[in-house]
Amino acid sequence: MRFDILLVAALLRSFGNAFAPSARTFMQTSPLKIATVRPSYLPASYPSRYTALALSAEASEAPEAAETPAESAEKKIESFGSKAFELYLKTADVATNLFPFWTVLFTAIALKSPQSFAWFSTEYFTACLAALMLSMGITLTPKDFADVAANPVPTILQFALCYGMMPGLALVLGKAFGMSPAIMAGMVLVGSVNGGQASNLCTYIAKGNVALSVLMTTATTLGAIFMTPVLCKALLGAVVPIDALGIARSTIEVVLVPIVVGMTTNKFFPNFVKAILPFAPVVGVVSTCLLVGSSVAQVAPSILAAGWGLQVALSLLHLIGGIVGYYIPKWTGFGETSCRTMAIETSMKSSAFGFLLAKLHFGEFAARVPSAVSVVWMALTGSILAVFWRSRPVPVDDKDEFSLKKIFSFGK
Repeated sequence: MRFDILLVAALLRSFGNAFAPSARTFMQTSPLKIATVRPSYLPASYPSRYTALALSAEASEAPEAAETPAESAEKKIESFGSKAFELYLKTADVATNLFPFWTVLFTAIALKSPQSFAWFSTEYFTACLAALMLSMGITLTPKDFADVAANPVPTILQFALCYGMMPGLALVLGKAFGMSPAIMAGMVLVGSVNGGQASNLCTYIAKGNVALSVLMTTATTLGAIFMTPVLCKALLGAVVPIDALGIARSTIEVVLVPIVVGMTTNKFFPNFVKAILPFAPVVGVVSTCLLVGSSVAQVAPSILAAGWGLQVALSLLHLIGGIVGYYIPKWTGFGETSCRTMAIETSMKSSAFGFLLAKLHFGEFAARVPSAVSVVWMALTGSILAVFWRSRPVPVDDKDEFSLKKIFSFGK
């Protein structure tokens, strides 16, 4: 008899669901009512088992309790917060892709109205550099640097490009454009200085290897203590004294300390870093634009008086440097990520440092002008390369397979 009741209930429910949507709610409760009334012909032990089954079914099919006003308000706030953050991510992505535009805009403001950046003192300049490096540091882990240190070949190759190819290219361009001795000296000086800190941000945007970029920047910065004076003496016959301890101290304060702080935060407070990581590119772009604007504002008259010949020559220096810095590693077997990193590191020189050296150690005022002009073209070239590669995915199987034989067999 129990089977008969269950069968009838199931059939009624099926027909109700199939042919009478409006009866759905009724049919969900009807079998339960039948089940909870024990017919007289059933044994006394039957109701407890069947009632338990019915109550279980009732519990599983019972509608959810209505939300309280507080719960409803909380869900609305969460939904609004989620939509607002999603809007920020889209806006930040667009703003980052417009990095070259912001560079041009801040440069134009600095040239048109240099006093707009008068408030940006040395302390602010240093703080912005530190913020830029910190925003990159939180994206890194000690393992990233361990992996990079295990393969020093990319760093050595980029060092050679920075202090071998770039000074030679600067000298060739200076002669090709018929520059005066003072301008030529400034041009060679730009080619002979270390890589700039803004390259780390551009590498991050370009989906390069940030840890490798930081290591390369540090290596060329420390290398400038010896390489820049030697190159200036060899190519120009000029002796350029350099404060070795000052460069080392600045490198530690502005580059290494913020990177270590960022990595440490990433290691011990990963949830916090995960929450602020989406803001890192925006902080980097804003910091870089302020640094570019401030540097340009200090020498705006010199840039405007430089003429188009010097503008073209310096734009070619940074552009060709980036192209060569990409394809030589490519031909020698490096993967896409490493090639992008080395291209940006080679292209982006520390023009502000070059300006300081020219100001302190070159007698002719004109020797400062190439470094001032380079500030603009360095930032613009690097940001264009970064945005160009940002939209192009890195191959899944990307890896370095370095071999000197590949460059000699190229084209065969």
